[in-house]
Amino acid sequence: MTIPVTIPAEMTAVVLPGFGGPEVLTTGRLPVPEPQAGEVLVRVRAVSVGRTLDLATRAGRRPFANAVRLPHLLGADHVGEVVAVGAEVREVSPGERVAVFPVLSCGRCAACDQGLQERCGGLELLGVHRPGAYAQFCAVPQSAVARVPEGISDRQACALALNGAVAHRQLEVADVGAGDWLLVPAAGGALGSAVVAMAVHRGVRVIAGTRRPWKHDRLLQLGAELVLDTSDAEFAAQVVAATGGAGVYAVVDNVVDAPVWRDLGQVLATGGTVVCSGALDDARIELDLRAMYLRSQSIRTVRTARTADVEATWKEVVTGLRVPVDEARFTLTSAVEAHRRLESDDSFGRVVLTVE
Repeated sequence: MTIPVTIPAEMTAVVLPGFGGPEVLTTGRLPVPEPQAGEVLVRVRAVSVGRTLDLATRAGRRPFANAVRLPHLLGADHVGEVVAVGAEVREVSPGERVAVFPVLSCGRCAACDQGLQERCGGLELLGVHRPGAYAQFCAVPQSAVARVPEGISDRQACALALNGAVAHRQLEVADVGAGDWLLVPAAGGALGSAVVAMAVHRGVRVIAGTRRPWKHDRLLQLGAELVLDTSDAEFAAQVVAATGGAGVYAVVDNVVDAPVWRDLGQVLATGGTVVCSGALDDARIELDLRAMYLRSQSIRTVRTARTADVEATWKEVVTGLRVPVDEARFTLTSAVEAHRRLESDDSFGRVVLTVE
């Protein structure tokens, strides 16, 4: 039985009035948005804090700050309960618990028709191009929501809502399967640890990279067979030794880890693939393309996930997939502290705000 929810006129929200450090985030009261045609209103129960979508945008950095209209609500991937629906909504009903995938494609262009949503020219991001979920309520297109399976906590579902789908797309592009070796630099971050968890769940043999010694044990517990400091002078030799001299079949790099690219000729197997999603420091690298084509190696980029990846991820969740959620707990009104924790690199897995 669905219990009707009384929707107030106003809600608590964390507002970005101007760019700057974490301290610029301000708690205030705003009108509750009304769902338009094709939209649902979600009572937010948990929302992720992301390094690129939240921290970089809040600081006024590329790639998304120039798309923000101040004052603004951050908050992309989130989990909550549908409490109202707009006209033309047929697939979602009030009372359902849903996870929101925040990458919003137009649904009308040739790319969308082919299921290649990452190539949509009208792609928008919740919490960047439109108000996000640092609030008690958020209006989103019905196409952005997926039902959360029973037995999955709000925090776990929040960690999966975006990063699970992106990790799925990365592993599909990398074409790794059970028994293959995979290298994941920056594996202690939210997306990196999700890639490790999903790869292990599929039987892939993972070498995890991190420069924070305290994260080594966490990654081993997650199922990585080997954890290395990619800045270590012996890093490449250690990868070669672990893989019996062949190198890894694929690399999934979300930060452009310069030492990995420098030693790519040693660590990547013949026929191997590097999947690149993002460059946190606008990294510039040099590549020996002649050596790469002589060994049939390739570089692929993943901008974001597709609708099919979202659906496939929740099916893997039903079979036992779980991804790391940071142990620190924050509420919506402690968003400043959550941003500081993520900036300090003291977190492991997804940092999440719970919303009362």
